[in-house]
Amino acid sequence: MAPQVGTEAPDFTLRDQNNEEVTLSSFRGERSVLVVFYPFAFSGICTGELCAVRDDIGSFQNDDVQVLAVSVDHPFALKAWSQAQNYNFPLLSDFWPHGDVAKAYGVFQEERGMSVRGTFLVDPTGVVRFSEVNGPGEARDQEAWKKALAAL
Repeated sequence: MAPQVGTEAPDFTLRDQNNEEVTLSSFRGERSVLVVFYPFAFSGICTGELCAVRDDIGSFQNDDVQVLAVSVDHPFALKAWSQAQNYNFPLLSDFWPHGDVAKAYGVFQEERGMSVRGTFLVDPTGVVRFSEVNGPGEARDQEAWKKALAAL
């Protein structure tokens, strides 16, 4: 089950596309975090969604908010995708143990070995302020993310 609005977000530490560890709780007291789960690097809808974030990065990431995009892809694949698309935010690998963070957020599809599209806005105290889960093939409405960010 996905974390509900008003509950504490599950903490995690994952490696990014540069093989650097990123810990959700390291942003506590400083910034909110927009955690964006997506199925796979290089896939059509995922590329479109993250390119939209890249192209309007100031609406999603600034001095008050950090974007963390999470998939079950290996860090090497994320590095290639990040370079190909010029992403300027961390792409985190939930590769091993496979999908553990996605499971903690209730967005892992065990039978397909991937996460679905889950979006969670975590405030500086570690509390979920926005939660959205979309199935495979369902693109997200990023205007809802902007409204949630504006409400912080």
